[in-house]
Order: sequence, then C-alpha cells, then structure tokens
Amino acid sequence: MELQERLNAVRAHIAAAERQAGRPAGAAQLVAVSKTFDAEAIRPAILAGQRVFGENRVQESQGKWPELKAETPGIELHLIGPLQSNKAADAVALFDVIETVDREKIARSLADEMKRQGKVLRLYVQVNTGLEPQKAGIAPDDTIAFVDFCRKELGLSIEGLMCIPPADENPGPHFALLAKLAAKAGVENLSMGMSSDYEIAVAFGATSVRVGSAIFGAR
Repeated sequence: MELQERLNAVRAHIAAAERQAGRPAGAAQLVAVSKTFDAEAIRPAILAGQRVFGENRVQESQGKWPELKAETPGIELHLIGPLQSNKAADAVALFDVIETVDREKIARSLADEMKRQGKVLRLYVQVNTGLEPQKAGIAPDDTIAFVDFCRKELGLSIEGLMCIPPADENPGPHFALLAKLAAKAGVENLSMGMSSDYEIAVAFGATSVRVGSAIFGAR
C-alpha cells in the first residue's frame, strides 16, 4: 500500500470514529508522526495534503523541516518528544506547537525563549497518566496546579493536555482521566491516541491524534 493510501485509510478511520462518537467531522486533527523518516519520505504526505506533523527530537527535526517548511507554506510542526532545557531556543525557533511541557524548568525556558525570539507557541502539558517512572510527564495530581502556574506565573498559553498511556494497559481509562483533568484545568485540547489506539482516543474526546507507523510504515 502506498503512503497516500495509508494516509487516506487513517483519515477514514478517524472520520468513522468521529461519527460513531457523535462528534462533528474534523473534531480530531491528524498529527502525522514523521520521526526517523527523512524529507524524501515525508514529501508524499505533504503532496497528499497533510499539513500537521509531529517529531520527537529537536536535532533530527532541524535536519529536514526548515527545508520542507520553506517549500510548503502552512506546515504546522509539533514537538511530541521530551524537551531538554538546553534545546529550548532551537525548539522555539522551529516548532509551532510543543506538547511536552512537564516541569517548571522547561516552562521557564520556553517562556524566556519565546520572549527573546518574539514568538508565541501553542503549548500542551504532558501528563504521565500511568505514573511510569521511565516516562516523561507530570503526575495527574499535580496537573491542575502546574497549568495554573504556567498561565499565571509565566504567562504561557497552555491550550491542551497530552498523554501516552502504558503500552500494556487498556488506554480508555487513561484517556478518560486526561479529559477529566483538562476540564478541571480549563484547557480545550486533548492530544491522545497513536497508531494502535487512535480510534479509541477519538471516542474519548481527542482533539488531535498522533499517528506515525500506520501512515509511514514500520520504523
């Protein structure tokens, strides 16, 4: 199956999940996760009309996205991997959305860099819904206070929450928890669901799903 066919199949599955959940068409945005794929592999997705992409690493993204963004206006690039504070300047320069704000140090670095560069990025707080020690993200119990801190103390625009449920658990309860936390924190967007569970995420209210291997193939 060609990339465009796989992309169209994912779009169709999202649309079907939206209908089944009684949600409006287009309620869940597709973020095509292009990590580890080079510019040549990504171009067919852009030609097929995809404009929103996700990457895990700042350095890898710097090697391909400035050129791709220059070629095609309207690309929206999301950082969906952990961010180190020493990469904050590069991340602010390249990305449009950062989905992995999860501690005070990163929040402060981003606030300082956006002020310095005169840019306003859209930000999500990553929540470690499974409290997995090896995984990034703030603890669920600390999420509301952290969102408040980012908004009130640092003046950051936190527009959503993001999670990656434990691989060996039913994702539904994790998606439900994220939705509950978002409602309490007063944030509108929910980034949840990947290639294996994005249709479930749509049913639980995802406003964006992060799909990589189902579009680009195995890494």
